[in-house]
Amino acid sequence: MTDQDTAVEGPLDVKSVGVIGAGQMGAGIAHVCALAGYDVKMSDVSEDQAKAAIDQIARNMERQVKRGKIDAADKDAALARILPGGSLEIFGDSDIVIEAASENEEIKRDIFKALCPLIKPQAIVCSNTSSISITRLASVTDRPERFMGMHFMNPVPLMKLVELIRGIATDEATFETVRVMAEKLGKTTASAEDFPAFIVNRILLPMINEAVYTLYEGVGSVKSIDTAMRLGANHPMGPLELADFIGLDTCLAIMHVLYDGLADTKYRPCPLLVKYVEAGWLGKKAGRGFYDYSGDEPVPTR
Repeated sequence: MTDQDTAVEGPLDVKSVGVIGAGQMGAGIAHVCALAGYDVKMSDVSEDQAKAAIDQIARNMERQVKRGKIDAADKDAALARILPGGSLEIFGDSDIVIEAASENEEIKRDIFKALCPLIKPQAIVCSNTSSISITRLASVTDRPERFMGMHFMNPVPLMKLVELIRGIATDEATFETVRVMAEKLGKTTASAEDFPAFIVNRILLPMINEAVYTLYEGVGSVKSIDTAMRLGANHPMGPLELADFIGLDTCLAIMHVLYDGLADTKYRPCPLLVKYVEAGWLGKKAGRGFYDYSGDEPVPTR
């Protein structure tokens, strides 16, 4: 195979999208891609998990129908475009494959190593990582020039932003292909340099970490911290409530990336955040974090 066989001279005409991971982010990405008219294949560690994610997508789309955002025919057509699977082999004819696995570098690297031999040479690979170096992830692939970051915000169907991050080798055609695709999804893009946590989480996660320190040091309670930031800074959600929504394990992982990557003590994860993750109190998905979700209404854990 020659360089000429695999070279991308201009933006690709994307028709099919692969999504690796059927969790909250992967399902959200599959949701918006299918509504935009793309054929979508979505895999997880088991096909049953991918099928369960499609059931959740259907429920989310039904809410959009009830709110008048889409009509029933749009929903049915979009769901018909999503094919679930339990292996990476389903992505053989995908034009773009977006990885949305756990925010763990080793897991992502292993996925990319296994994926690349299975997809066509001209396919673009993207990572939905919220903090990890795109250049490092690209280095384990056979196509660093066709690899970049495509960071969706959570929940994907509602949030308008997608951060676009080039690795050191990402070529212009790849960037333009991904940018055009993001705009076809109805998203606004923001370009970020390949530095730890990019733009959104470089700013957001230290704020959340500082809110945890504020709780840890007894400056305020869970309720008072969240109320203060909702009403005093006009944030739609308090920082501790937001941390629970993101997942405390994800918050901790991003703080480790910032602390390790920038070598600045201002990014040191709060010991209380570490303790909660060690306890398995990971936030809303685990039923307990800074709030306890076991009742009808969330109540502060502490």
